[in-house]
Amino acid sequence: MRTRIVGLAFVLGLVTVGAAVAGLNRNWSTHANGSLEVPARDTRGQAQAIFHLSKDGTELHYKLIASNIENVVQAHIHAGVPGVNGPIGVFLYGLVPSGGGRIDGVLSQGTITATDFIGPFAGMSVAQVAALMDSGGTYVNVHTNDGVDPINTGPGDFPGGEVRGDIR
Repeated sequence: MRTRIVGLAFVLGLVTVGAAVAGLNRNWSTHANGSLEVPARDTRGQAQAIFHLSKDGTELHYKLIASNIENVVQAHIHAGVPGVNGPIGVFLYGLVPSGGGRIDGVLSQGTITATDFIGPFAGMSVAQVAALMDSGGTYVNVHTNDGVDPINTGPGDFPGGEVRGDIR
């Protein structure tokens, strides 16, 4: 009898701890390239974003790695389904001055909490944004700018986004 009570208490404890993230994946990644941008971009630039949700569902740890890309000025998670542009929900990198040169390696890494959310994510919990990521409603976008007018002249100069990866 005592073993059953201890076992039941243990299971109930696990259910309580996991309630914030019940049924959610806790790991995501995406490979970003120019072909996924809307409109598509002719670029050799690419990025890899990796996300991990904390056990309690209150923190989203990330690493953003970029290569063959120049003049990165900012990167974000956006709200939006594949093939559709959407608003910024959280910054992953920047805003930094334009014309920064080539990037090959870790662009940024850190921890996102609910206080970091803007736009459509403002007021949401990290677990709610994770559920949106799970459903295919988010993407990573890396924006570039060479600082010379006009814009959109080629790789390293796509302020609206040079590479995109739909989070799965």
